[in-house]
Amino acid sequence: MTVEKDKGTLLIVDDTPANISILFDFLSEKGFKVLVAQEGSRAIQKAKYAKPELILLDVMMPGIDGFETCEILKADAETRDIPVIFMTALTDTVNKVKGFQLGAADYITKPIQHEEVLARITTQLNFSNLKKQLESRTLELEKRNMELDAFARTVAHDLKNPLNAVIGYTEMLVSECSTDTVPDEEMIEILNLVEQAGHKMVGIIDSLLLLAGVAKQVHVETQTIDMNHIIQQVLQRLSYMIKQYQADIVLPDSWPPAQGYAPWIEEVWTNYISNGMKYGGKPPRLELGTHEINPGLIRFWIRDNGPGLTPEAQAQLFTPFTRVHTGSTEGHGLGLSIVQQVIEKLGGQVGLESSEGQGCLFYFTLPS
Repeated sequence: MTVEKDKGTLLIVDDTPANISILFDFLSEKGFKVLVAQEGSRAIQKAKYAKPELILLDVMMPGIDGFETCEILKADAETRDIPVIFMTALTDTVNKVKGFQLGAADYITKPIQHEEVLARITTQLNFSNLKKQLESRTLELEKRNMELDAFARTVAHDLKNPLNAVIGYTEMLVSECSTDTVPDEEMIEILNLVEQAGHKMVGIIDSLLLLAGVAKQVHVETQTIDMNHIIQQVLQRLSYMIKQYQADIVLPDSWPPAQGYAPWIEEVWTNYISNGMKYGGKPPRLELGTHEINPGLIRFWIRDNGPGLTPEAQAQLFTPFTRVHTGSTEGHGLGLSIVQQVIEKLGGQVGLESSEGQGCLFYFTLPS
């Protein structure tokens, strides 16, 4: 008789010695280390110190029966992850459901067939091993993500300081060159390009930081926001772009109250308005507006005078790190994926209405 190599430890719990003997011999031959308990309380003790890979548990036992034993095992952090297979002559659905509700992984109906026992044990052990590997991999990925997030935030903040200095000094040089008796037009143009590049890099860094923050945020406290104030903040931030593109921005007379988180909504409008200037008409004309969809939900939108987008291009929008090619320009990219994540976290939705040659209308909704 050949005994296979060690496949792990099993605990058999049954008050009938004949049943234990048959299973013990068969499973030992198949390469398992087999432990035995003839009552529930003893099984609980052995499970805690031996940590078997799987427990075969008889349902009908004196004292603590199999159901109660399973319930105690699953309530203990030391034993709750050990798979339990019930062995029972009870075949009615009610008892099977009860077992699964208590945390059982499977059932074997008596009289026990050896090959069925082996097949069910093997299946559960494979599943348990895969689960452990997945949990280990998940913990490793979480650790790596935390390290990557910390690194990204450190680099982003370290980059912002010198970039802001570059922008500030460039603005000073542009001002000084402009006040000379004979302005150096070429120098001013170069400095303007440096300033614009600095603003663009700061915008990318801000977007990445916001994306990381939104992804980690489980819950955010919302409150009634002052949309007019937010829009004015955005227009101030984008004043250099408005001047560069000679954009005409049309605002409504008033904004309805809505529930949100002001710093995130400012980023949403920043993305929508900056995209409207870059990919709208020449010069761009952007109209902002709002209306109530139904009681409790407000829609905010921006309409541009650009070339519009094909259905294929529209399908790619709001996808992280995807750039949409629109004639001689390409863009939208990361910004719109941030918009989508932000608005969905705030209980709203984003969308686009467009047809070629008719411009684009980007919108988002918020609770009122």
